[in-house]
Amino acid sequence: MTTAVAKQTHPLLASYLAQLAEHPLRTKSITLGVLQLLQEVLASHIAGVPSQRVAKEAPAYQHALARAKLDTKALKMAFYGFFVSAPLGHFLVGLLQKVFAGKTDVKAKIGQILASNLLIAPIQVSVYLASMAVIGGAKTKADVIRTVKAGFMNVMRLTWMTSPITLIVAQKYLAPELWVPFFNFVQFLLGTYFNAKMKKMRMAAEAKASKKD
Repeated sequence: MTTAVAKQTHPLLASYLAQLAEHPLRTKSITLGVLQLLQEVLASHIAGVPSQRVAKEAPAYQHALARAKLDTKALKMAFYGFFVSAPLGHFLVGLLQKVFAGKTDVKAKIGQILASNLLIAPIQVSVYLASMAVIGGAKTKADVIRTVKAGFMNVMRLTWMTSPITLIVAQKYLAPELWVPFFNFVQFLLGTYFNAKMKKMRMAAEAKASKKD
């Protein structure tokens, strides 16, 4: 972390950036694990997902967890963030920054955006959809592939809409040390919004199906 960045940041952020520089993968894994868990919990609250039913005689902590919507899926999302998303992003984004290190001209910036959207994003989206299929209960390889194929272009279109803007902002206004927390924050906001939207759509579809029955 540069001295200039350290002087301009909040002590907590400076401490986080120091950990990120000293233990990059560990820090990213813990960060994404926590953010993925929070994203799932917040999306469930925003969408109005009913709490899991708990027996009246169950311990108080089980009732508290149910009210907080801290369920098995939220824990699985935390594992996904820690063991899958963070290591993959660490490798791919690190590779991208290494290739374009020290290059600040317009041509290099455009190249970085294109590489991010055409090479890195498809890999991350495919892994994300495959992971969501497994977390959602997919039992076979065919089920996973079907999920990836069904959602790939929809997620890619969203990525192509948001990723260039995010990367341009990072290139123009942020030091490289701040890119990781900035990208995590943006992904957390977008992920929470669309997760909540999908949950509402799923509940509406289930309610419609139950009325027909």
